[in-house]
Amino acid sequence: MTEPNEPRKPDPAVPPLETIDDSQRIPRPRQPAAPRTEPIRTTEDVPPGAIAAFAVVGIIAVILTLKWGVPKAIDWYHHQDWSWFTQWTATVADPVHAYLTAHTAGLPLTASSAFVIWLGVGAVSLTMAWLTGAVGARLTWTAHGVCSVLMVWDASPAAGRPVAAALAVLAWTIGSFFALRGLSLRPRINIHNHNHPAR
Repeated sequence: MTEPNEPRKPDPAVPPLETIDDSQRIPRPRQPAAPRTEPIRTTEDVPPGAIAAFAVVGIIAVILTLKWGVPKAIDWYHHQDWSWFTQWTATVADPVHAYLTAHTAGLPLTASSAFVIWLGVGAVSLTMAWLTGAVGARLTWTAHGVCSVLMVWDASPAAGRPVAAALAVLAWTIGSFFALRGLSLRPRINIHNHNHPAR
């Protein structure tokens, strides 16, 4: 302890910092990783009695559905008026068949064959676009819908042309719920980090 009147002694000189050679560097000790939680084993964690109870309830539900549910559904189906569906189908399909009949004259392809091809391309492209989401199948489905609406517009009577075309568009959009599922119009932005640390 120095007296207040005594002059303060200078601090000892700080030695200069020296760079440690790379070969002498010691890496920091690794911290132990957090213990991993064990995966849930459903069959081992659930008691056997609960599994048996669920199986019995499931079997009873299937039997009741087959015995009473299916006959009730069939009875309900037979007592419904499905004329709206057949009329809607005819409003779209009949003009397409008439258009193909009028525009396949002189071709080796008959109107009936062209109509079957039209149906087949629509069904296959809808199924492939729904199951695979392939771009080609979706483009085929889109082209099929546009051609169908144009054929319905051209071959329908002038008075009912807007309604027939609107019903064709609605039929195509209902199928597009499945064919174009997961399609997004938002642009996908990919960010790549090209800033590598200096060596």
